Amino acid sequence: MKEVVVIGGGLAGCEAAYQIAKRGINVKLYEMKPKKFSPAHSNINLAEIVCSNSFKSNSITNACGLLKEELRILDSLLMKTADENSVPAGQALAVDREKFAEAITKKIKNIKNIEVINEEIKQIPENVLVIIATGPLTSDDLAKQIAILTGQDKLYFYDAAAPIVEKDSINMDIAFWGDRYGKGDSNYINLSMNKEEYEKFYNELINAEVVTLHDFEKREIFEGCMPIEIMAKRGIDTLRFGPLKPVGFVDPRTNTTPYAIVQLRQDNKEGTLFNMVGFQTNLKFGEQKRVFSLIPGLENAEFVKYGVMHRNTYINSSILLDNTYNLKQNTNIYFAGQITGVEGYVESISSGLVAGVNAANKVLGKQKQIFPKETVIGSLADYISTENKKFQPMNANFGILPELNEKIKDKQTRYKALADRSLKILPLILDN
Repeated sequence: MKEVVVIGGGLAGCEAAYQIAKRGINVKLYEMKPKKFSPAHSNINLAEIVCSNSFKSNSITNACGLLKEELRILDSLLMKTADENSVPAGQALAVDREKFAEAITKKIKNIKNIEVINEEIKQIPENVLVIIATGPLTSDDLAKQIAILTGQDKLYFYDAAAPIVEKDSINMDIAFWGDRYGKGDSNYINLSMNKEEYEKFYNELINAEVVTLHDFEKREIFEGCMPIEIMAKRGIDTLRFGPLKPVGFVDPRTNTTPYAIVQLRQDNKEGTLFNMVGFQTNLKFGEQKRVFSLIPGLENAEFVKYGVMHRNTYINSSILLDNTYNLKQNTNIYFAGQITGVEGYVESISSGLVAGVNAANKVLGKQKQIFPKETVIGSLADYISTENKKFQPMNANFGILPELNEKIKDKQTRYKALADRSLKILPLILDN
């Protein structure tokens, strides 16, 4: 009987190991704890939850809620265990993190064809199928090996990402298309501000609450990706000579040059998502929503991803992986979890499931299981494997799903229709 090596006993690695083992294949699951801990880990168990204990909304009109339902349908061990160890959290799924990790550890160790090996892997095994699920704090030695494998310029150790909004939520009565000095193909959406609007935004920005970084992250702020709130504190006009520079634009509403201008750049092939150019930030998520919604045209913006600046080892999956999380240049290697550019607990579980199912299929001589883009599982796999020059990690969101055939203006009704479509398609996979 052939085997698969899974490196990393986090959420993605444990889900991948389970999906492989349930198909009758031996798994060697390597986890370096408790012999060695990353700077952010302290629990000796598998599937340690480091940050919030929330798995976000359970509602299927929320993309992460729909993703959880998809995973339940597909027999996700980690979703089942999260449900079993939930704590009261309204419409959200939150877990007792200690009991959750203990339960996963016990379940994994009780599966007869999974061998848990508590050793640090410093070299990527050869001549065997491997799933690398080592997370955003991959140890230095293995990170060097991954850099050699993927190419140094395709491995990122620091995530400095701007917020991303749904195009349909931008007020196009205020926003306008165009490039500076009328050059280019007018691919940017522009949001102009007058002096009063800018100063109100500026004052809220410099006084907003920021995330407290880990000590190991504080050393990694670079001048080239300065947080917008830090840049703003250098002077009230600093942003107007930087990312909010209005030179070369005329606001068609006033036929005058704006006092300041915010530019949004297309973020996905379909043109449904746009990122805020130059807005990498350490503001807390709630503060981003509050402050950035003050920008004219973004008053009702739907943020599918908030800006972040933190240590996050991830590969440029958009060039390197296919939509089964398989490395194109070496099909014996899969990646899973946040190292692929999916961001979030449930998203990591999803990637582990897809990688695990497909690694098992490869061992069994079966075809690849491509999950439909109409599902959140499939849309995430498609997003990370679609070439993107501005690739950055992504959460589950409805903006990356294909649009419906009919236009539905009401947001909740539209999201419900997208969810219904997914849940109708997904059972067809189980029948194959």
